[in-house]
Amino acid sequence: MAQFFIDKSRRNDRIAEVLIRIGGVLVIVSVVWILVMISRVALPLFYPASARIAATFRLPAAISAGRVLAVGAEENQKGAFILDESGTFHFLKVADGSLSASIRVPSTPTGAARIVSAEYIGKSAYNLLWDTGAITSVTVALASVKDPDGTVSLTHEVTAQEELSFAASNGIVQSFARPIEGKGAVRIDRLAGDRLRINHQLIEKDLLGNEKRSDTGAEITDPLPGRISALAVDSKGHYLYLGTDTGWLQRWDISEPGQNRLLDSLPASEEHKAITSLTLVLGDVSIAVGDAGGRLTTWFPVKVAGSGDDRRLTRIHTLRSTIGPVSRIISSPRDKTLFTLDAGEIHVDHMTSERNLLTIKPAVPATHVALSPKGNTLSALDNNGGVTIWKMDIPHPEISFGTLFGKVWYEGYDRPEYAWQSSAANDDFEPKLSLVPLVFGTIKATLFAMLFAVPLALLAALYTSQFMSPKLKGRVKPVVEIMAAIPSVVIGFLAGLWLAPLIDKSVLTVFLSIVIVPLMLLFTIFFWKRIRTASLLQKVTRGHEFIAMIPVVILGIYCAFLLSGLAEIHLFAGDFKQWLFSTLGVRYDQRNSIIIAIALGFAVIPIIFTIAEDAISNVPRNLTAASLALGASRWQTAWRVVLPSALPGVFSAVMIGFGRAIGETMIVLMATGNTPIMSWSLFNGLRSLSANIAVEIPEAPLDGSLYRVLFLSAVLLFIFTFIINSGAEGLRQRFRKKYGRY
Repeated sequence: MAQFFIDKSRRNDRIAEVLIRIGGVLVIVSVVWILVMISRVALPLFYPASARIAATFRLPAAISAGRVLAVGAEENQKGAFILDESGTFHFLKVADGSLSASIRVPSTPTGAARIVSAEYIGKSAYNLLWDTGAITSVTVALASVKDPDGTVSLTHEVTAQEELSFAASNGIVQSFARPIEGKGAVRIDRLAGDRLRINHQLIEKDLLGNEKRSDTGAEITDPLPGRISALAVDSKGHYLYLGTDTGWLQRWDISEPGQNRLLDSLPASEEHKAITSLTLVLGDVSIAVGDAGGRLTTWFPVKVAGSGDDRRLTRIHTLRSTIGPVSRIISSPRDKTLFTLDAGEIHVDHMTSERNLLTIKPAVPATHVALSPKGNTLSALDNNGGVTIWKMDIPHPEISFGTLFGKVWYEGYDRPEYAWQSSAANDDFEPKLSLVPLVFGTIKATLFAMLFAVPLALLAALYTSQFMSPKLKGRVKPVVEIMAAIPSVVIGFLAGLWLAPLIDKSVLTVFLSIVIVPLMLLFTIFFWKRIRTASLLQKVTRGHEFIAMIPVVILGIYCAFLLSGLAEIHLFAGDFKQWLFSTLGVRYDQRNSIIIAIALGFAVIPIIFTIAEDAISNVPRNLTAASLALGASRWQTAWRVVLPSALPGVFSAVMIGFGRAIGETMIVLMATGNTPIMSWSLFNGLRSLSANIAVEIPEAPLDGSLYRVLFLSAVLLFIFTFIINSGAEGLRQRFRKKYGRY
């Protein structure tokens, strides 16, 4: 009968062993699978860009006979259009190059016979300069529609924009026209002899709605550092940029009628190569400059030390050089991508990431290149009348290892910085997706929380295990363990809405308490030692010493509260937070790292305490008894015998608490201001990786750059935790071999 039970027990042990092994393998497989799944979402961030030829065709003979001024294509790569010098838009089906329709430009100026130049101003609009010097503006609408029978038909329309219409003028070489929102328009003319004339046509309305028109013109008479080789004007008509054949770049303020002010004049080419192309990047903050040496750079105004609030043009980004002179630069209508045309190639670069995304080599050098309004279609016309349509696939041009982990000089910043700002109110926003502030915030929150939690938890575990009476221990330990069951959202809620305002009102009390309470405890303990060991007080409080210390702690906090007012008046001019800002330049945020340390430490303490107390309590009693028998005190025994023996378990407790702190989301989310700044100050907030994922993921567009960067954050958090835990396990094994216990 006994053998039957022994065999049954062994069989059950083998079954349990197999089930445990299967469970362990499944856990490992599940963890690896989670890593693989989130990595698959993040990996496309680093996929290369591509351009696929969607169609090629030749212009009909009737069209190719005239001079072409502009070319374009619609988003689905089904239709294209050509603008010739006669002022006619020809709409073509790209499948066979057949002509769908020809539409004459509406509102042709009187006496005008042909178009001299066509400037694309965005949103499918063109400014047309006629041979009489008149300017008209038109908008082109082209779309493809799939009919029920499967054929594709084109819808097309050309409409005039009357607000950008200017009368004829003589001697014009090049001209620009820009609307002034609600006020009229401005015209910039390049005249013979490199003269520049700015003409404002302003419209003012009185209270009755009557319009009053005024025309103010003024020429730029200042001498230029060379002959004009390139011009550009921002979309609002505030700034004029000009480049010269000697490599100089100038910026003029033309926003005030009749007052043209030179803001910047500086060499843009170190070799004094001619500036061959100028283009405003999306947002009109940065100007892209291409020169005859094939060099492409971007510039924007930056505050210079000693210049007050004045900003000076500064070279920010240097992109990859081209083979020949940069004949044209096209700015993407969607992001900071630049398309440059040189002697025979089309280069695609991103300004912020400074990445060369793509190089397209047409079979025949292109003379005209254009992007569709969404930036996903590139059309090119060559000298032989051939048109090529490319479908562009540039998934995440702003992402690189440099933008994720390095300092980047963003528009509007005075220096390169680590920054996280994923969205803004306008579409020309430059995404700032540096993960460094988030990693820093994660480390900062974890470090401060552990500095608060580890000493309290370990000393409490040591006291509970070695000094507290068994009866009181049986009540205290379950209470501390129950603390671990408090939801994180409750702790975060209390920290953000109760603790943060409380500390905001009494921040000096907190700092004084850190000094006064330990001093009072040390004084009390010193006084306690003077009492005879066999006294009645010692017998009553043995194992309950911490209860006797509670009034001392309360008294110390009260004393700190009383002294904080005097200290603030006499040492900090009556306002500690204002003194911090005025003297140290530190701004006090209500939800700061102090709140995080206390709240997150409160969540971590129960875990560290429970595991550490179990490890200390499991040290064999014969070691304790032997130490006491040799004459060591209880404290010497606990510190020099028990704690080293339990060190592997204590270390495991600390590392498990570390893992709990580093992955915490709700407490960090609710108890801090979620400000992605890099400062070790206790008085500033932070943003951690986990909290950032919780904040951003609901608003992140599916499969967009932000969406995938958030998954990359999850991968980094996963890897970081794995490395920490693996290193901790290695150290634990070393401690186990050294002390021969765990």
